[in-house]
Amino acid sequence: MRDSGIAVSFVAAACFWGASFMFIKVGIESMSPLAVTWSRMLFGAVALLILMTARRARWPRDPAVWGHLAVASVLFCVVPFSLFGWAEQSISSGLASILNATTPIMAAIFAAFIVPGDRLTRSALVGIAFGIAGVVTIIGPGALLSGHSSLSAELVILGATSCYGLAFAYQRRFVTPRGLDGLTVAAVMVGMGALIMLALSPVAMPMHADLSPKLVGSMFGLGVFGTGIAYWLNTRVIDAWGAANAAAVTYLIPFIGVLLGIVVLSEPLRWNQPLGGLVVVLGILVMHGRLRWRSTAAA
Repeated sequence: MRDSGIAVSFVAAACFWGASFMFIKVGIESMSPLAVTWSRMLFGAVALLILMTARRARWPRDPAVWGHLAVASVLFCVVPFSLFGWAEQSISSGLASILNATTPIMAAIFAAFIVPGDRLTRSALVGIAFGIAGVVTIIGPGALLSGHSSLSAELVILGATSCYGLAFAYQRRFVTPRGLDGLTVAAVMVGMGALIMLALSPVAMPMHADLSPKLVGSMFGLGVFGTGIAYWLNTRVIDAWGAANAAAVTYLIPFIGVLLGIVVLSEPLRWNQPLGGLVVVLGILVMHGRLRWRSTAAA
């Protein structure tokens, strides 16, 4: 029974994160990318604060932990969230969700330089090669040569996933060894990100915003479910199944993001985009040892 509940949490987290790209797209129709990040962080922080109170979770007491989580908050939330908002002004939400699948590859690269004991194995190098090939396929070789208008936005998405990768490695090096509860880590990171965005309110928030039910609902969904609840559900999956199995959520997010983009937002989809996404996912599978080829001698 418990395992089925964790499976529901796994699928729900994938759906919430996959829907986030659609919510961002709706948000930037009426607000600036920074305003979307501001709304997301605020709603997410409130949701996690309520969860912390309901579960009577403890806040960290070590000032060093708060310092490390502040850095992680900037890398994990403030910067990438803003970059995704800026990029989706020029590309579809489905394409953004596909490029987001490069996050585990970025994390492996940064971990090799930041986390003691981590190194790029042969499988990791092969996986990275698959990832590069997948990104080239998604963007399109011709687009790379011609420099079409959406190329900069696609590169910005890769900058956002690089931030995620650096954040994962930084958190693993400086936060994970302290044995903090996952909900506490998420609440502090999102809460500090919300404080940063509140400090930037004169710049982030527009003077006039069309607060339609569609916009408010999208920002509520993006913050509460796509940021707050999704973080909490993911920590439950990690505790029950382990980090490696929980990371498989990365495989479902592009599918959800593309599906919602097509069905809800009527976004177009070029053949090379899902093909490239599949190549990236294959790279992740190879990197984590999920795909192996027998040697010629063994065969």
